[in-house]
Amino acid sequence: MPVEWAGLGPELLVTIDRTTGAGLRTQLEEALRTAIRTGRLAAQDKLPSSRELAQALGLSRGLVQDCYAQLQAEGYLTSRPGSATRVAAGAGAVGASVAPLPSPVAAPAVADFRTGVPDLGLIPRDDWAWAVREACRTMPNAAFDYGDPSGQRHLREVLAAYLARVRATAATADHIVVCAGMAQALALILPALDGGLLAVEDPGPGSSTVEQAEAAGMRVVPVPVDHEGLDVAALTASGARAVLVTPAHQWPTGVVLSGPRRQELIAWARGADGLIIEDDYDAEFRYDRDPIGSLQGLAPDRVISLGTVSKSLAPALRLGWIVAPDRLLPPLVHAKRLADRGSPGVDQLALAALLESGRYDRHLRRVRAEYAARREVLIAALAEHAPHLPVTGLAAGFHAVLDLPEGFDEARLVALARERGVGLYGMAEHHRDPATARPRLVLGFGNTAQRAIAAGIAAVADLLR
Repeated sequence: MPVEWAGLGPELLVTIDRTTGAGLRTQLEEALRTAIRTGRLAAQDKLPSSRELAQALGLSRGLVQDCYAQLQAEGYLTSRPGSATRVAAGAGAVGASVAPLPSPVAAPAVADFRTGVPDLGLIPRDDWAWAVREACRTMPNAAFDYGDPSGQRHLREVLAAYLARVRATAATADHIVVCAGMAQALALILPALDGGLLAVEDPGPGSSTVEQAEAAGMRVVPVPVDHEGLDVAALTASGARAVLVTPAHQWPTGVVLSGPRRQELIAWARGADGLIIEDDYDAEFRYDRDPIGSLQGLAPDRVISLGTVSKSLAPALRLGWIVAPDRLLPPLVHAKRLADRGSPGVDQLALAALLESGRYDRHLRRVRAEYAARREVLIAALAEHAPHLPVTGLAAGFHAVLDLPEGFDEARLVALARERGVGLYGMAEHHRDPATARPRLVLGFGNTAQRAIAAGIAAVADLLR
C-alpha cells in the first residue's frame, strides 16, 4: 500500500507490498535508499519517528528501528540521542544525476553490414560446454588457485604448438602471456614501451586504441597504407620506434602486407631498434590460399604478436594471448599480475581442451566455409547491382571494401541506407583525418546471413548508382 509521509512532500511515496514474498524490512530499506540516492530525500531531511512510520505502514516498530539502524550503519542516515533521524550529510544526491547509458541502436531491419563481429549464431555452444566440463573434470585442485599470472601452463604449451602449426610463430610456452583480448593486451604492452611515438596504420584502429596510447604517455602518428600494406618509408620518416600493424588482413582496407614490405618492416625494426606489434585478428579466415604466416616467425626478437578467440569463437569469451620477446616478458607479467592476477583458469583450460580435441579446427573449417559462401553472395550482389564499383579486401576475413566514385557523399549514402533498413558503414571514420579520405564503404558479412546480404545490396542499388 502506498503511504504519503506528512511533511516530506507529496512526491515521496513508500510502498509495502505483502503479496510479492519480498521481506518487509528489505522493501522499506530499499525504498529509503532509493529516495536518498535520487534526491527525493535530501541531506539533513528529517524522517518520521519509528513509531510514526510503523503506524503509517502497518509494520512493527522494531522492524522500522532495525531498518533505521541498518541504514545508519551504511551511512545513509544519522541520529543522536534526543534528536530526530535525518538523512546523513554526504548521502543525498549531489548535483546532476548520472546520465543513463545510451540504449543500443536497433539493428537495421533488412541487413546490417557491421564489421568486426563473427556470426553469433555459429558459436560452438555444445563444444564449449563440453570443454568447460572436461576442464572441471580433469583439473587438479591446485589449478583452482590463483596460479601464474602468465596463464595456465597447459594452455600456453598448447597455444605454442598450435600457433607454430597454424601461424608459423617461433615461440615456446614461456613467451606467451594469456590475457582478456586485444584491449587488455595493448593495456599491458603500451605502458612497457616507456612513452614516445606509436605509429598506427591510416586508415586503421579506432579511437580506443588512440586513447590507450595516450594514457600510456605515447603520441600516435598515422602512417599511410597502400595496395601493399603499411608504407614503411613513411614509417621511417615518422620517427616512431613502435608500430601497430595488421599484416594478415589490414584493418579496415583488407590489404595483405606483401612479402617485400614484410622484409622492409623487419629491416626497419632492426635498424631503428624498433618494435612491431602485430594484431593477428582474423588470420584464420583466408579464402584464396593458405593463411599468411605471422610476422613474429620472421623476427621473434622484434615482434609482439597478439591473438584472440573473439573472431574465431566469440567476443564474449574475452580470451587472448600475447607472444612477446624475452626482454618484454617481465614487465608484461608484472602488469598482468597487477591488473587481475591472471585470466580465468577454467576458461583457459577449456580452450586448451577445445584445441587439443580437434573441435576448434573443425569449428574453423565449418565457419570458414560459411563465410566463403557469404563472400560469394556479396560479390554476386555487387556485380549485379553495382558492377561499376571496385570491390577489394576479400582475400581474407569477413569484410570487404567497396570503392565509391570520387566526390561521392559517403555520409549521405550511409544515412539514406539506414532509412531503408540497411546498415552501411563508411571508411572515413577509420581515417585520422576523415576529410582527406576517399569515399568507400566497409561491408561486413560475418554476422549477416546470405539472404540478408543479397536483400541489403538490392535495397540500396539505386543509391550506389
